[in-house]
Amino acid sequence: MTITATKFTPQVLLSAPRRGAGVPNRTGTHLADAGIVSQYSFESHSKSYAIKVLDLKTGSSTVLYEDPAYTEPTWISATEFVFVCNRDKSTSLMVADATRPGSDPHEVSSFKGMIANIKVRDIGDGTVAFACTAPTTPSGELHDPAEEKSSHSSAKVYSSLFVRHWDSYVGKNKNAVWYGALKKEGDAYKLQSPGLVNALAGTQLECPVPAFGGAGDYDIGKSGLVFLSKDPELNPALWTKTDLYYVPLRTFTEEKPPTPQMVKTGKLQGYSGGPVFSHDGTSVAFKRMRHRQYESDKWRLMLIPDLKDLSNVQEFYETDDGEGGWDLRPETIVWGRDDRELYVTAEKEGRTPLFRLPSRPAEATELPRQLTTTCQGTIGEFFNLAEGDGRLFLNASSLVDSSAYSILDPESEEVQLVSSSSKGGKSFGLSQRQVDEFWFDGAGGKYRCHALVVKPSTFDPEKKYPLAMLIHGGPQGAWGESWSTRWNPAVFAEQGYVVVMPNPTGSTGYGQAFTDAITEQWGGRPYNDLVNCFEHIEGYLPYVDAQNAVALGASYGGYMINWIQGQPLGRRFRALVCHDGIFSTLADWATEELFFVMHDMGGAPWEARAREAVYERWDPSRRVGSWATPQLVVHSELDYRLPVSEGLAAFNALQTRGVPSRLLLFPDENHQASKAAAI
Repeated sequence: MTITATKFTPQVLLSAPRRGAGVPNRTGTHLADAGIVSQYSFESHSKSYAIKVLDLKTGSSTVLYEDPAYTEPTWISATEFVFVCNRDKSTSLMVADATRPGSDPHEVSSFKGMIANIKVRDIGDGTVAFACTAPTTPSGELHDPAEEKSSHSSAKVYSSLFVRHWDSYVGKNKNAVWYGALKKEGDAYKLQSPGLVNALAGTQLECPVPAFGGAGDYDIGKSGLVFLSKDPELNPALWTKTDLYYVPLRTFTEEKPPTPQMVKTGKLQGYSGGPVFSHDGTSVAFKRMRHRQYESDKWRLMLIPDLKDLSNVQEFYETDDGEGGWDLRPETIVWGRDDRELYVTAEKEGRTPLFRLPSRPAEATELPRQLTTTCQGTIGEFFNLAEGDGRLFLNASSLVDSSAYSILDPESEEVQLVSSSSKGGKSFGLSQRQVDEFWFDGAGGKYRCHALVVKPSTFDPEKKYPLAMLIHGGPQGAWGESWSTRWNPAVFAEQGYVVVMPNPTGSTGYGQAFTDAITEQWGGRPYNDLVNCFEHIEGYLPYVDAQNAVALGASYGGYMINWIQGQPLGRRFRALVCHDGIFSTLADWATEELFFVMHDMGGAPWEARAREAVYERWDPSRRVGSWATPQLVVHSELDYRLPVSEGLAAFNALQTRGVPSRLLLFPDENHQASKAAAI
């Protein structure tokens, strides 16, 4: 179903179809699309789901199934795909024929557990390597939810960190990667003996890495599998160190998996990410950070040239000072068709374009070349279009377009649009003409900051519009040219605001030094950047009525709202909105990932008077005596990153001071209000 609207409202945003990442089949003729992943009806208050296949030549799509239990369609041949069916606390692995819409899928196998993040790889001789992840018991077995026993006590006892993580209490079951082999016997695929095998059995390793790890935390190739895991010798609440491991496999039917081999990276000791096998299965490209207590450090692009020698790990653009020669952060990595090149996405000044470089560090003598036709919007997942085809299939979005599929020829840089779920925003009454940007002087005039702008679709430059300033979270993050179902700037713009989204000190995509400069400066440089941004709007955007302005922020943005309340800038706004923000920096020790606050505040508050002064200096609660602007406080009770007490404390302070205020609580939501966004 296509949503067509003359005005983009919150209802239109939430009820519009949401597509998953499109993945081409081996021949590049069709696209397995998670289809309408969800479409919410305000009439029935229910969702509809579909798995669809899109013909890349004609652009037409066909609905295959509309069963909400069917997820993760993954091509296993040119016309067949494997997918997961979750019912009654168990999982079935199914195979369907894309050329026969609505036909009954074939069950390959069923499991008393919940598998997810499936991947397949043709390893020859008619065998398809299969892998997935699943919650696993301490004994190494698939966790069967049906066997969970109720307890007469709700008490939870802990003697080490974590106690809780993101939105749940930490239990005894951990994630693990499981492997097996599929082979076609007659007309049907069969899971070969011995079935699924736990690749992490007998270790203390866990993959995917909680709380946000997924299929990107591991990969399978012709020579085995690679996966990420936190260092089991370090407390995960205090350290970010995540290592890459290699498990050599030949048939994927090995009943006893080889012991995982850790990949050592010298002085780079932080997060690892995005491991990807080369097509021939001999090499692996991945990412690595240097610092092991800093989640927003710069990713370095890494290579294992030959998996037979794990001691030879090479860094692209390595420098003697350890800073690295490429000042952007590689994200998604894809090998070129002949394994001689790599393609990577990297955030750059509010966009996420695509870059191209040789696949061997010794040959990468120049910085990655940006493919200029991909410089608008945000490229998400992308893939080789087909075996032996040099073109790439791109999934992208923008501030006005929720999902666009296109094919890129890296040689000519020509881009062919295949499908846009919102027709470039037209289905929502939006257009790229609404999007603008500007640069302004940062604090002290020593550097420049960037801001994106979204105007109403009925924008008239001769009129004046109230201002909505959106402050991003992180704080090491950025507003970008991408779609969001949480904080969607176009929703604010269509209510008559000019929306300005500044990327002050601490933002990503403007060089690592700019990102790092927020450390121990939470209420300093970023706040002064925002002051300068407001003054720039007053002086250079004549269509903005700066006397009628509101500011809104979530997470660190919520912290900044509370900080602004106690500062002169707070009196320039008519209203403020704080979503899951920090009221007291010292209370941030109730968070779960303590490495975050320890890094950004320079350590624990008791370690040195200087560090204690950092907590006190940037504490919004110490300036409540100046709070005067009407404020909406939004908080979620399952937010274990910034507990609900922070929202309650801010509301209590506002009410006690007599400041007009309102509290909006979500008892069943986490830090990102995921359920509301996923309607």
